[in-house]
Amino acid sequence: MGKWGKLTLLLLVSLVCADVFAQKFEDYFEDRTLRIDYTFSGDATHQVIALDQLSSSPGWHGKRHRLSELPVEGNGQISVRSHLTGEVIYKNSFSTLFQEWQSYPEATQMWRSFENVFLIPMPRDTIDVTVSLFNNRREVTSTMTHRIVPNDILIRRIGEKDVTPYSVVQEAENDSCCISVAFVAEGYQESEMDMFLDDTNTAMEAIFAHEPFKSKRNRFRIVAVQSPSKDSGTSEPSKGIWKNTALHSHFDTFYSQRYLTTLHLKDLHDLLAGIPYEHIIVLVNTEHYGGGGILNSYNLAMSRHPKFRPVVVHEFGHSFAGLADEYAYETEDIPMYPHDVEPWEPNITTLADFSKKWQSMLDKNTPIPTPPGYGKIGIYEGAGYNLKGVYRALPDCRMRTNEHPEFCVVCQKAISELIDFYTQP
Repeated sequence: MGKWGKLTLLLLVSLVCADVFAQKFEDYFEDRTLRIDYTFSGDATHQVIALDQLSSSPGWHGKRHRLSELPVEGNGQISVRSHLTGEVIYKNSFSTLFQEWQSYPEATQMWRSFENVFLIPMPRDTIDVTVSLFNNRREVTSTMTHRIVPNDILIRRIGEKDVTPYSVVQEAENDSCCISVAFVAEGYQESEMDMFLDDTNTAMEAIFAHEPFKSKRNRFRIVAVQSPSKDSGTSEPSKGIWKNTALHSHFDTFYSQRYLTTLHLKDLHDLLAGIPYEHIIVLVNTEHYGGGGILNSYNLAMSRHPKFRPVVVHEFGHSFAGLADEYAYETEDIPMYPHDVEPWEPNITTLADFSKKWQSMLDKNTPIPTPPGYGKIGIYEGAGYNLKGVYRALPDCRMRTNEHPEFCVVCQKAISELIDFYTQP
């Protein structure tokens, strides 16, 4: 066999091997979603994971390639194994309000429980699901494994009738390999749905005005979910205001006045059953400033405040891309990031393992720490709620202030790679 014949044979063998070992979605999963509801409970030093219920709904709107890979580490992970072979056939990462609550003083005084909901593709055969939670040293602190049999008669079928009204605001170029985002109405009465649709368009255009979302816009499918509330607005406990809304959202989460969240994740996903979604942006009909974003859970933002646009973009940086806050508090440091451990978030560093961050993007003479007047990409001290010991890449960024008009180059790179991960085989 000649030289070119051997090369052709080697190429054919490599293609066959790649085909043999590549995971094919259809081999393991159906085109349905399996929703797994958990309760996470504990206090500052204890964590308990408990299974709540299982539900199945039409269609799968998450990744179909690179099923067992993770683009970001998160504060927790869910892994799915074939019960027959033990092979990991799906993986995803997340963060939770429960883990954040554990860092607050209240967690030293009482035990609380939080709802958490995760979506995986519906398996064809029996699977073993493992949920693991990590601390801020990236160590596993709690884990639970349970078995799911796909023909279990107690798996609730949802989303096949009485689907919440929704509109497709933007189609993706390839709806079989795209990122599905649902905007959800919170605190909008039935008579205010036109206003919600206008707010959805405003928020969507704000996100796609920023790179790299702008240049990769055609990879996103956007829907607007018209979930009506009995009351207009949202609850403000510090003012004694309590509203009856679709998701029972409220300010003053963990006694922080501008922290706007909902703890009712099962209600949120019930509203979304039967709708094409994976990532969630909740628009809250309030003039009060605030919001919140949790990786692979949701992003909440107030829609009636003048800073609505920059806030919804900032919070999507958290919930979609796992970006960290790049600001620091002048009055106190919040010890979320031990200075001897490299954070998993791509846009901050403690320099504990900086080679995995933006080191390759620096000039060789970049001063460390980089002085504010340097201007170029560097290592600027003050990020992740700490004035000292945690660093960002540039003086300002959308993840630092509402006034900065764009994501910094490090955040843009992280977002771009994540979009590619979801949409390129």
